[in-house]
Amino acid sequence: MEKIDVRGLSCPMPVIKTKKAMDQGAKDLLVVGTSQVSKENVMKLAGSQGYRVELTVDGKNEWEMKLNKQ
Repeated sequence: MEKIDVRGLSCPMPVIKTKKAMDQGAKDLLVVGTSQVSKENVMKLAGSQGYRVELTVDGKNEWEMKLNKQ
């Protein structure tokens, strides 16, 4: 599983980094971030590209998103 760390980055960088990995053929991704807007935008991207999303949010505003190509 490829890990993409987008903590501290604001849009559109998290979406661009995630899309680049998808375009390179990644089937399983772990995206880690802190921005609420980035979380929503990466989720939208994943859905539009046919990825299943499993989201985990911890108490410090940090989130992890497992993306699996269906």
